[in-house]
Amino acid sequence: MDGILNTVSAWHPIAPLFSLMKPMAQMVFVGGPTRPLELPAYAIVPGGKGITGNCVGGIRDCQAMLDFAGEHGITAEVEVIKMDYVNTAMERLEKNDVRYRFVIDVAGSSLAGSGDAKI
Repeated sequence: MDGILNTVSAWHPIAPLFSLMKPMAQMVFVGGPTRPLELPAYAIVPGGKGITGNCVGGIRDCQAMLDFAGEHGITAEVEVIKMDYVNTAMERLEKNDVRYRFVIDVAGSSLAGSGDAKI
């Protein structure tokens, strides 16, 4: 992947995600995990990968947006996938065989864990 837009606001292991990224790719956080990130330097240094972030609104703003969407029946159409399907998903993107955006189910994937994952 050229990059990952990480929208998860809860703590989750990020080290396994870097193994999915191409050299010089960036992970952009727009969600704010409640615990410090755990990332071995080896996950980013050899490929020149990086982490950055952007504040798109606080919890109050996000809640107001979700409330508005709920009140007006606004939903997102997504295809939920496991981490081990990411390569296939990327192939589908290249073939323009995607109807909805992909959302990776981190908790239900084999790479999810306590942050002890090896790269």
